[in-house]
Amino acid sequence: MTKTLKCISPIDGSVYAERPVASPEEAGKAIERARQAQKEWSRRPITERIRLVMAGVARIGEMNDEIVPELAWQMGRPVRYGGEFGGFEERASYMAKIAREALKPIIVEESGEFERRIEREPHGLVLVIAPWNYPYMTAINTVAPALIAGNGVLLKHATQTLLVGERMERAFVEAGIPAGIFQNLFLDHPTTSALIAARSFGFVNFTGSVNGGVAMEKAAAGTFTSLGLELGGKDPGYVMEDANLDAAVETLIDGAMFNSGQCCCGIERIYVTASLYDDFLEKAVKTVSAYRLGNPLDPQTTLGPMASRRFADEVRAQISQALEMGATAHIETFAEDDGGTYLSPQILSNVNHDMRVMKDESFGPVVGIMKVNSDEEAIELMNDSEFGLTASLWTSDTERAARIGRQIETGTIFMNRADYLDPGLCWTGCKNTGRGGALSQIGYHNLTRPKSYHLKKL
Repeated sequence: MTKTLKCISPIDGSVYAERPVASPEEAGKAIERARQAQKEWSRRPITERIRLVMAGVARIGEMNDEIVPELAWQMGRPVRYGGEFGGFEERASYMAKIAREALKPIIVEESGEFERRIEREPHGLVLVIAPWNYPYMTAINTVAPALIAGNGVLLKHATQTLLVGERMERAFVEAGIPAGIFQNLFLDHPTTSALIAARSFGFVNFTGSVNGGVAMEKAAAGTFTSLGLELGGKDPGYVMEDANLDAAVETLIDGAMFNSGQCCCGIERIYVTASLYDDFLEKAVKTVSAYRLGNPLDPQTTLGPMASRRFADEVRAQISQALEMGATAHIETFAEDDGGTYLSPQILSNVNHDMRVMKDESFGPVVGIMKVNSDEEAIELMNDSEFGLTASLWTSDTERAARIGRQIETGTIFMNRADYLDPGLCWTGCKNTGRGGALSQIGYHNLTRPKSYHLKKL
């Protein structure tokens, strides 16, 4: 019997999409097609590769009216937010813009005696293992620059967003990307690990859980395959006494609750200086209380269901433990909360770092808010985490933000903003958040390898 992957819709629990899993033999044939096509692709002028990639991006834009409700059915994001094409296009466009500069040779010497330079060569094949929470934007972070740099790309998407990889392959092929260069594969975990262990890829980019990242490293052990891993997060916000309070509340609470809290760099814990704490908490509660939980296909819905019952149950468990340990819940249970995927948002006070909700990744619509009395206390608390993706600092003092930022163990420091991925900056993390870096010029460096030329003229 053929094994299948099923997308269970969080809207009503129905099977929204189902696809057969590729056998190891089928996957092997796809890899061989990609290897053959990649040789010719890498020899094409970079201007042509950029043109074709951006044509594929534009084709996704033409499909957006179909994609938006598809995403609602697959992972629950409300249609009112219009999908991901804005960020999808922004990231691809930026990487296209900087490609020539990022990939140009580093000239060390051009003289009558020597030519010495460092060029960048594609890895060959890149495997992108993309997550469901922002399925188009996270995938394009690697797909666009990998293709532009001359690699072939195989995409394995999350089961929860089963149709996204199909959409992307269709769009890029229709835009003129040569056959075999960009392929979507429906793979199970054992086959994926086996392909990595067999040195099928020059680079593997994985976005997902810490356990998933561990599985990637185990599969790649001894192969010397380059890995990019973006794993868990527990991103903090810190509101100082000179912050713009209204802007801080609006941005941090949106960063905690947007997409039902299912954001890699979403805000999961907030530390507020004592003088602003009460006002911040009051305004935050007012903001969240006005949300509308419901069917994501309804344009009035501002908060959709979580992507699966399992994820919602984890958030409920963290909240329950916090309440048992003395935390205070400030949001009444919404009428639409069904005990399943539809989960009420929650703000917790009287929290501490003995509670899982302040330590473990929640990845849901809950945030704990703590009062702090100094920068030193806030820094210690922000660093008291196994994760390090972003931190959001709220102050009018740029030098202070930079000084504090240098003491925080994280990949990105924001000042007066949060929950944004800037394609001009390296997207990276530390500790259990993973390793490597996407986007920016550094993203191109990770998707290629350096090759040195030392040419002596006789």
